[in-house]
Amino acid sequence: MSTATPKVGFVSLGCPKATVDSERILTQLRMEGYEIVPTYQDADVVVVNTCGFIDSAKAESLDAIGEALAENGKVIVTGCMGVAEDSIRDVHPSVLAVTGPQQYEQVVNAVHEVIPPKTEHNPLIDLVPPQGIKLTPRHYAYLKISEGCNHTCSFCIIPSMRGKLVSRPVGDVLSEAERLVKAGVKELLVISQDTSAYGVDLKYKLDFWNGQPVKTRMLELCEALSSMGVWVRLHYVYPYPNVDDVIPLMAAGKLLPYLDIPFQHASPKVLKSMKRPAFEDKTLARIKKWREICPELTIRSTFIVGFPGETEEDFQYLLDWLTEAQLDRVGCFQYSPVEGAPANDLGLEVVPDDVKQDRWERFMAHQQAISSARLQAKIGLEMDVLIDEVDGEGAVARSWADAPEIDGSVFIDSPNVKPGDKVRVRIVDADEYDMWGELV
Repeated sequence: MSTATPKVGFVSLGCPKATVDSERILTQLRMEGYEIVPTYQDADVVVVNTCGFIDSAKAESLDAIGEALAENGKVIVTGCMGVAEDSIRDVHPSVLAVTGPQQYEQVVNAVHEVIPPKTEHNPLIDLVPPQGIKLTPRHYAYLKISEGCNHTCSFCIIPSMRGKLVSRPVGDVLSEAERLVKAGVKELLVISQDTSAYGVDLKYKLDFWNGQPVKTRMLELCEALSSMGVWVRLHYVYPYPNVDDVIPLMAAGKLLPYLDIPFQHASPKVLKSMKRPAFEDKTLARIKKWREICPELTIRSTFIVGFPGETEEDFQYLLDWLTEAQLDRVGCFQYSPVEGAPANDLGLEVVPDDVKQDRWERFMAHQQAISSARLQAKIGLEMDVLIDEVDGEGAVARSWADAPEIDGSVFIDSPNVKPGDKVRVRIVDADEYDMWGELV
């Protein structure tokens, strides 16, 4: 039997939820004595965690699998695209195994079959850090609170890939958060398919953490996380009535005043075709109310233009809504049909590609002016920022208004800081996306 340490290469694609899946698989492999290596050449086998949400993500996943096969030859595929094994094997018949999302045991078993773990490995001696293996920098971490989703949005196939909502017991979530904070994490990013629905499937069951009773519900989860002394940022929040309850926590400085709400559109007709939950005409009034309670609130969102049946009138309604809503950070996608999505069978008129492109360009220009004005208004303010990177020219940081990798940055002309430091800066300049600050 070889005494060499078995080595695994890992490629992780897709959203933060997939990143957490990757971290779990890597932690298990490390527990079993595998070494995780950064190059194809050094790996005995390569695992590719795929994304299958839209066509461009599928194409990127297939390209990554092809590259891994060309460079290494031994490839195991997992993740969201794994639910459609045939579409992977049609292009890459030589992959060794294909598993779907959250199937950690099957991935690890597939690795065992290609290259067995060392029998003499002792996980109690060859320690994995208590917070597990993380793919994010040391100072922030994604905290996944549930899997799956109970919605049936017509453009989405996530419930068919990841199943119905399954919430993690709140005691488990809080214990994981505590371990991460003890390991040096300064920012917890709460993620799921639908953070507002946390605990619905468990009927908000009472659980225990540090001997105290805590309900499995978004408000109680946020209250407990706010006691840990780190930034807590909420992602993928649907605007159900219970979101109103967490705004006072933001106003009191217990949670970051930041909401990531995937609005997707504003026209009532398009939202009805999309089968979006909890979206109605009162949303603008609620945003206004939230900002009255918490003036610093930053709202980020994503939208789809060119959905089947979208008229010029619907699109104009969306632009007017954006003017009213004054959202801070916005992403926009042109609708592309996803195989298996109910939207394909609605019988609505398809929006031509050139019209989609035109609307996307108009949307981006319209929102850019709004985002730019909101950032300009911050010039002269003092704020705390978290340092992400430092090089010879200075530091790249983020304010409470900026989530990693999707929002803007704050550039500081000071190399005398290190990643993970929280410092206070005065904002001296801004453009459409980023700000520049100087240390106070």
